[in-house]
Amino acid sequence: MTLTRTLALLTLLAFASPAQALKLIVWDRELQTKLGYGETNGKGGMTVQLVRDYTGPVVALFSREEDEKAAGLYANVQSRYDGFLRAGQLTLETPGGSLPLKRFLDGLKLNLLPQPTGQTLLLPGLRAGADKSRAALDRTRMPADPTPPAPPQGDR
Repeated sequence: MTLTRTLALLTLLAFASPAQALKLIVWDRELQTKLGYGETNGKGGMTVQLVRDYTGPVVALFSREEDEKAAGLYANVQSRYDGFLRAGQLTLETPGGSLPLKRFLDGLKLNLLPQPTGQTLLLPGLRAGADKSRAALDRTRMPADPTPPAPPQGDR
């Protein structure tokens, strides 16, 4: 009976231990708008969501958890890469030249698992480039007059 409890406890601890994750955040060049997010899934893949309606230079930031650093996982990954995002396709500028994200991840023995287009996944702080322009447009509009117009008064 104690052996069963011990095995159950060890199984729970294995599932409760922090998962090793390499994370990716893609920002516009000015670090104003988050344009993408990705995270390893523990099964040899990285799920990535990138906005599709943005074209321009970006900054890709990678982070590793302390467990990965101690184990030497993804040791060759720099914390920052310049890149270019066009129609949901990310290209990174690496010391070896420009690489599409898929080839970059292949070098880390990770499969790229893009977020399906038809499926909406809201990730923390991720918004489309169109939202940024809409917000700028909203800021330039004049506020509506809070007092309604008086009804017309005629002679009686």
